Amino acid sequence: MHFISEDLENYATEHSENEPILLQELSRRTHLNVLQPRMLSGHLQGRLLSLLSKLICPKTILEIGTYTGYATLCLAEGLHPKGILHTIDIKEELTDLQREFFDRSGYGSQIVQHLGKAADIIPTLNTTFDLVFIDADKQNYSHYFDLVIEKMNRGGIILSDNVLWSGKVVEEVKHNDKHTQALMVYNQKIKDDPRVETILLPIRDGITLSRVK
Repeated sequence: MHFISEDLENYATEHSENEPILLQELSRRTHLNVLQPRMLSGHLQGRLLSLLSKLICPKTILEIGTYTGYATLCLAEGLHPKGILHTIDIKEELTDLQREFFDRSGYGSQIVQHLGKAADIIPTLNTTFDLVFIDADKQNYSHYFDLVIEKMNRGGIILSDNVLWSGKVVEEVKHNDKHTQALMVYNQKIKDDPRVETILLPIRDGITLSRVK
């Protein structure tokens, strides 16, 4: 869903930083070979993730939901030279494609892949985070937030993707639409949480930026 006209969105993309060639190739490969390619962050959101990461220069990043690794590589562009990015996904069939592009990017040695359920893996990570990107199963967003908030460094940033869910959050919600219901609960939860200050940006499918106080 386009929250602004397609022409305006294209104009914004054309007047933003160019998409790196490696990410263009990863996007093509994803669209050709992987189911649900619209899950890619894409050019405009990817450049936002990259710029935010560069502004923060995080020593530790956690990504919940790797998919084919497009957003992972965008976030890695801002990593501290000795930084580490942990990324979690449940789809074993995508790990080889992810690793191919991670290694080709030059950030391969700084990216740690975790295969399994994020709710099980996050508690085992013995570190704190400067930047977290939540982009996985929507019904668990609130749970993921609860797991990471105590692991955040002061001033750290939590990004949450797809929080507008194709505009369904402002429509009449069907009783069996668990994803929309969960996102509406989550959006209110982080708005009301006194530990963070939050802004919801209507970019692509909606992305929330929450700063830990």
